[in-house]
Amino acid sequence: MSEIKHKTGFIILITLVATIGGFLFGFDSGVINGTVDGLKLAFNSDSVVTGFNVASMLLGCAIGAFFAGTLADKMGRRTILIISSVFFTVSAWGSGIATGSTEFVLYRVLGGFAVGAASVLSPAYISEVTPARFRGALSSVQQIAIISGLFIAFLSNYIIAHVSGGSTQMFAWGYEAWRWMFWIELAPAILFGVALLFIPESPRFLVASGKKEKALNVLTQLMGGSAPAKLKEIEDSLSEAHHRPRLTDILDSTFGIRPIVWVGVGLATFQQLVGINVVFYYGAVLWQSAGFSENDALLINVIGGAVSIAACFVATALVDKIGRKPLLLIGSIGMAITLGTMAFVFATASVQDGGALQLAGNSGIIALIAANLYVFFFNTSWGPIMWVMLGEMFPNQIRGSGLAVSGLAQWTSNFAITMTFPILLAGIGLGGAYGLYAVCSFISIFFIIRFVKETKGIELEDMQG
Repeated sequence: MSEIKHKTGFIILITLVATIGGFLFGFDSGVINGTVDGLKLAFNSDSVVTGFNVASMLLGCAIGAFFAGTLADKMGRRTILIISSVFFTVSAWGSGIATGSTEFVLYRVLGGFAVGAASVLSPAYISEVTPARFRGALSSVQQIAIISGLFIAFLSNYIIAHVSGGSTQMFAWGYEAWRWMFWIELAPAILFGVALLFIPESPRFLVASGKKEKALNVLTQLMGGSAPAKLKEIEDSLSEAHHRPRLTDILDSTFGIRPIVWVGVGLATFQQLVGINVVFYYGAVLWQSAGFSENDALLINVIGGAVSIAACFVATALVDKIGRKPLLLIGSIGMAITLGTMAFVFATASVQDGGALQLAGNSGIIALIAANLYVFFFNTSWGPIMWVMLGEMFPNQIRGSGLAVSGLAQWTSNFAITMTFPILLAGIGLGGAYGLYAVCSFISIFFIIRFVKETKGIELEDMQG
């Protein structure tokens, strides 16, 4: 067909609205980082309970990601995102007012529903309203938003803790600093809900729902006079199934589920097995274990967040030029090397009487450089590219269901990694834990080479699987 002329400004605007979900995903995931000491003191919890308090949101994320994908095929991408914005708001308020572990976990799980939904539907929505030629760049903005959310969470945690004298100290109006760290999220959560009211529903969902006139109106907003031709393409891509998308569409008589869905599950799982969320959730604890003060550890988090944002801009610039697969491969190699370096430094460090590591000589500097390079490699590759690929790699008929299953795998793996880190820290130490993540990064190299197919420049209606 002839070259489609897209209304780029409008597409970028609605993309930015969708990525507020990514920002909240990042903020909600990262804010816990600076509150661990406050939670221990406020709820009088041991390491196991604290680990569950930190990881509890991830149970909600797994459930939210799974049901969001399937519900979005019934109710629409935008509708589910609006519901998630309400959950974000309630969770942010409730996590700060919680007086015990059970109450806190309930609010965090509710926030997890929202994070899980936003994690799969924001990139799916972006993929479904953007043209193939710059779909990767706009989809990768989601990761910039996620990392920006993390960075703002780290920065606000640092400022609040610094001003109050520590996360367990009083900050304002008689409430501890760690409670205010959660309440900061209220502003973007409310903004997200309001902004979603002004963007259109995904045209692919509207066609699948039989609302062709509405779909044509949205496509006209997106691409002007080329809308009828694109509508016909979408209709043709959905016509073979003879029914609306449903979860059973992913089933396959030979492999149980379609091979393309297994690849999605593999991408989602490996993104977590490399251990990145240990840095996001336990960064302050990690660096304090390595001998840094709480204040220095929180500042290191801020630096890591800035590195992450810079890396995401690199990914955005490259993803539609060199492709998804090469970036994933480069990232896996880089992470395997840097994680291996960190594992060696931590494994060979001496242990003080209090259990903290003593990094002799230049070891501390080497560990910091390796950690930031690791974060850089992740955020130029697996961080954004996994979400880009999940949003675009599935055929139209199974996109919601494929995202549901892959999202469930992603957040279940996230929960397992987060929940086991305190146990690994106490059992085999930082060196052993990072050694395991390095091995997983090495294995991911072969997974990419063997199973991942390039999707750069391919229209969603032409995706196979």
